[in-house]
Amino acid sequence: MIGIASDHAAFPLKEFVKQYLEEKGLEYKDYGTFSSDSCNYADYGHALARGIENGEVEKGIAMCGSGEGISMTLNKHQSIRAGLCWIPEIAHLIRQHNDANVLVMPGRFIDNDMARKIMDEYLTTPFEGGRHQFRVDSIPLKGIMR
Repeated sequence: MIGIASDHAAFPLKEFVKQYLEEKGLEYKDYGTFSSDSCNYADYGHALARGIENGEVEKGIAMCGSGEGISMTLNKHQSIRAGLCWIPEIAHLIRQHNDANVLVMPGRFIDNDMARKIMDEYLTTPFEGGRHQFRVDSIPLKGIMR
């Protein structure tokens, strides 16, 4: 199960993402927004992050106008590793090296064809593990840094 979330600026892209997932036969849960009316990306980013944290969904695809705001929101959650991608090569690396559990795309800066290529790469690339596992394990805060 894949969770999806967007703000108003990326609402058209989110609707395309739903179509793409349906074509692939993948189940999804839509955490909103549900229209192109102006809204706060953080509300939907936090909802998606909580969905991953509580096991409702395994991975996520999120988007806002630039991809930055919703990415920042998602990454406030200790168990989330959200990566912003605008080309497939970055999607490959966030999975292979960072075990990203949320793909973030910039709704105002990519078209549907590019989004499809990015999602194809994200959804088919496994985490490499090995030397990258230590780095991924080091991401969550484990107390106060001095």
